[in-house]
Amino acid sequence: MSVHVQNTRMTTTRLRQMKQQGEKIAMLTSYDFTLTTLLDEAGIDMILVGDSASNVVCGNSYTLPITVDEMIFLARGVVRAAKHCLVVLDMPFGSYQVSEEDAVRNAVRMMKESGADALKLEGGEEILPVIRHLVRAGIPVMGHLGLTPQSVNQLGGYGLRAKEAVEADKLLRDAQLLDGAGCFAIVLEKIPAHLAEDVTKLVSCPTIGIGAGNMTDGQVLVLHDMLGLNQGFKPKFLRHFAELGDAVKGAVGQYVQAVKQSSFPNSSEAY
Repeated sequence: MSVHVQNTRMTTTRLRQMKQQGEKIAMLTSYDFTLTTLLDEAGIDMILVGDSASNVVCGNSYTLPITVDEMIFLARGVVRAAKHCLVVLDMPFGSYQVSEEDAVRNAVRMMKESGADALKLEGGEEILPVIRHLVRAGIPVMGHLGLTPQSVNQLGGYGLRAKEAVEADKLLRDAQLLDGAGCFAIVLEKIPAHLAEDVTKLVSCPTIGIGAGNMTDGQVLVLHDMLGLNQGFKPKFLRHFAELGDAVKGAVGQYVQAVKQSSFPNSSEAY
């Protein structure tokens, strides 16, 4: 099945139109120029330069250590490669929690220095003043509710969120608040599918699910996970669309063998 690649740049307005028309939104993470070029050419709608780079790029066990400088550095390469898709940049832990003034200063810097199209922040009512300020400043903001990895120490792990009525009610309320504050989209991570469906119907902006069932307006996965590069990670919601981990190890093994046996480079590969 061929994928139609848009000829114009994706916008937040177009994303809202896609929700209204029932067209699903496809989103993946990416952290470098080369892979982003391939994703863009394949027809991806949105790319998230996620703080998941802390895990898959930097080797940390959680997202908290990555810095604003590191996020900007990664985003620059992604932005250079993205000709059609919309690029969203995660604001890392500590960049918007200290104060509203500090959050706005970091957000403006990240937009100016990275060239990203939008920023993503985790949280609901507690960060509403920051979101409103950023939107007033002309910065498109994507919300993130449910499992919020930057709060993993407070949440006590990476388990399913909003299973109980109290937390589910808060999530519904937070989603309405984020929508009303001007968020152009909301990520819903690891929550019951029926709750994600309720949120999707409740808000006017698109919802992007990860471990939240099939009734959201779109889906997002970590690129390294869905390609099978991160071989030690296989939660229930993750589908491997390729097994590149095995392919990479096989190719490197062949290269090592060819070098050891002096069969690479051969005469046709020499000058």
